[in-house]
Amino acid sequence: MSTLDTFVVESTISAEADHYKQIVSDAITDLVLAQSIEHIKVVIKPEDTLFQMAIVLRSGLSPVKVTDFAEVGVGTFGKEEVVIDIDNEAYLPQLLENLWTICGRINVHQPERKTVSVSCENPLEHISEIEEIVIEDPQRTLHSRLVDMAIRATPEGFRVRYHSLNGNHFIFVATEDIMKNEWIKEAHKMLAEFTGGESHGNSA
Repeated sequence: MSTLDTFVVESTISAEADHYKQIVSDAITDLVLAQSIEHIKVVIKPEDTLFQMAIVLRSGLSPVKVTDFAEVGVGTFGKEEVVIDIDNEAYLPQLLENLWTICGRINVHQPERKTVSVSCENPLEHISEIEEIVIEDPQRTLHSRLVDMAIRATPEGFRVRYHSLNGNHFIFVATEDIMKNEWIKEAHKMLAEFTGGESHGNSA
């Protein structure tokens, strides 16, 4: 996982903090969120069945294009194909879906785990087109992925949830019991530790 500027996980049962941190780290990695997150703090209070998360996102997130995670070139001599060598497999499913739509499924092949080829006439003319395919628009999908990540990191049974995304500020609170407004306020204060001021958002 890429290094975050701040990655803090605290638990009132100190021996469990590292375990929870690994769970949060795995969720961030699985959902390819490390490049989007600048600061994250998580607090778990098992005695209150309480899970709180505060995140500051990096600003100016750009759409992910094929050139951001793969090298695109022509195939071996004599073959009319474009070959895509993939560095980051996290984007492979989205890449395949886009290529199937644009080039036709019958023309898209995966001879190796990290290699995709596209059969086409005059492959040199198609390289730049494939390089510029937008695989993911972070701003469009970020909210749902953040919520998904938070839910994956939450202890099992914490089904009463609150979350808020306001600009590049995200908070998430979960519990087994009735949600308390003071817990939401505490999460906003956690966020304020990063931003230097109060944070307010709308629940969703």
